[in-house]
Amino acid sequence: MSTDVPRAPSLASTAASAEPALSEPYVNASVSAPAAMPACAPQAAALARQVRRLAGLPEAPWLHAEVARRLAEKLGPIRIEPQDWLDWSAFLGAGAEAVHARYPEARRWLMEPTEALAERSRQQWQASHQQPWWARWRKSAPPVATAGGPLPEGWPADGMQMLWANMTLHASADLPALMGQWHRLLATDGFLMCSGLGPDTARELRTAWRELGWPLPTIDFIDMHDLGDALVKAGFQDPVMDMERLTLTWDSAEAMLAELRTWGGNVAVGRHAGLRTPRWHRALRDALTRHCMRPDGRLGLTLEVVYGHAIKPLPKIRLEAEARVSLDDMRRMVRKGSAS
Repeated sequence: MSTDVPRAPSLASTAASAEPALSEPYVNASVSAPAAMPACAPQAAALARQVRRLAGLPEAPWLHAEVARRLAEKLGPIRIEPQDWLDWSAFLGAGAEAVHARYPEARRWLMEPTEALAERSRQQWQASHQQPWWARWRKSAPPVATAGGPLPEGWPADGMQMLWANMTLHASADLPALMGQWHRLLATDGFLMCSGLGPDTARELRTAWRELGWPLPTIDFIDMHDLGDALVKAGFQDPVMDMERLTLTWDSAEAMLAELRTWGGNVAVGRHAGLRTPRWHRALRDALTRHCMRPDGRLGLTLEVVYGHAIKPLPKIRLEAEARVSLDDMRRMVRKGSAS
């Protein structure tokens, strides 16, 4: 599926020295990267820098809200009605309204990969839960946690019935570890909804970079088939993957670059080192105009969006002479058997 999405010039931008690229480096900067890092892999230090910058955005990128809307449309056929759901990387994920429209009675919990993003989520939550003046003596703590930190009061002991992770698949230093964390946060029979950029994203940029003899403009984005394999290895069951291509358009190279900077920055190990010069930026704008110009006079960029859905099954017990089962897993199996 391919869709053209015209975009107006973006007002968001960063310093001119920021190198534009298509990574979304806010997944979990605290996760250590593998020892052997190919040039197209995300670099942990670069991820951390982009995390700090993206936490300062006035709002989530427009693209994330659009992908959240499309991901929420895939909730329709799912029969599970979650009582509690976890919004992973909630501030930049921009999925609260879309999920609330589908599950208006479900309790939303928020988890951010860094404390800076957690603070932004707390601010958003408090702004949307203003109490009348006569009830402000009753303090209500935002249901926000930082990954690896203490959990808010009332956190579901058995886990969440749904974990929503919009635009978080790409630019993780260790995606298997991240998926393992998601698996642990879910309740048995809970389900995961996730999305991210796919390998056909920014093909126009790669062509322009090759022409100019520059290093990589992006990391390698995950293919939907590799996504399915990764979900199974993380312990999920019945993965369902989907993808679509979008074409976003802008009226100038400057407008395109300004919006790309709201999505992240180039965090590939093999990227340019150091700051870029004005001459480099002029060459970049000229290359984008040559390679991205469409018949209608606007500049276009291809995005591939990958979607994933999977279930957390009951734990499997290996049949051996002596089998050990955790108390929590035993309770879940007993409850499952009673409900059958």
